[in-house]
Amino acid sequence: MAKMNKKQGAVWCMALVCIAALFVFWFSQSAKKSSDGTSWTDVLTDSISRIASACPGEVGVAVIINNTDTVTVNNTSVYPMMSVFKLHQALAICNRFDQDGFSLDTVLTIRREDLDPKTWSPMLKEHWEPLITLPVSDLLRYTLIQSDNNASNLMFERLVNVAETDSFIATLIPRSSFRIAYTESEMAAEHAKAYANCTSPLGAAMLMNRLFTDTLVSREKQSFIMKSLGECTTGKDRIAAPLLGKEGVTIAHKTGSGYTENGILVAHNDVAYIGLPNGVRYTLAVLVKDFRGNEVQAAQVAAHISATVYSLLNDSID
Repeated sequence: MAKMNKKQGAVWCMALVCIAALFVFWFSQSAKKSSDGTSWTDVLTDSISRIASACPGEVGVAVIINNTDTVTVNNTSVYPMMSVFKLHQALAICNRFDQDGFSLDTVLTIRREDLDPKTWSPMLKEHWEPLITLPVSDLLRYTLIQSDNNASNLMFERLVNVAETDSFIATLIPRSSFRIAYTESEMAAEHAKAYANCTSPLGAAMLMNRLFTDTLVSREKQSFIMKSLGECTTGKDRIAAPLLGKEGVTIAHKTGSGYTENGILVAHNDVAYIGLPNGVRYTLAVLVKDFRGNEVQAAQVAAHISATVYSLLNDSID
């Protein structure tokens, strides 16, 4: 009889565990509903769509929440990446260095006269010596933190070319979601080529999300990229704007800015990985294309979307 009681007790314990698990699942699903039964993903989609539809240009957005739930608006693969592709480039270089057994401390010697004095290049402004000697890690930091064009062009030329970068990234995210065809120098010479370096919002978000949630390259090199993105100094008036100064909020991001021709801003992008103090982690990509306005106005669109996403995820998900 005692043996029977022990078995019955074990069965009841198992039953209680199952019931508790079902309750937790039901509660987590219920938490994703608003008071009228609408899911917060639907609310988020509707809110972003309203902002995008009022924009004098094309706005594509993707949100990946806690590596599971996904929201997209205008998710087509036609948005010029501009300097967002420097994240793709960094991953391709780190992958090649892993394969070849090279360290990011590997030093390159650069003739200053070979660099473009007309392009955006903090590196060029900080190094006046005729022969510039820098480790690859510094070149990557220039591209990821300050979006340096000379450093990017140099690494495409001497380390991993555009085609190789494109091929490697296609092993990480869907081939149909992006394309990398030209360097910064080639786009500067012919602005229309910027449209060939394109991505969907979800493609950009997927790559950023995988960087922070998966293993793509060696741990040391991947940590280096993540840390550098966390120190990004460009585009703080975009996704980061409504998050700055908020306690417990972390953000790592990469921006991309396009040309303005005939009053049309080709691109004004930001892709970020954000952590909230309530434990929510989400990736947000905001891509603005063919915007009839200036950079300040385009940045305000990204900031508005970012504030909307933050408000809902900070308040609605525990």
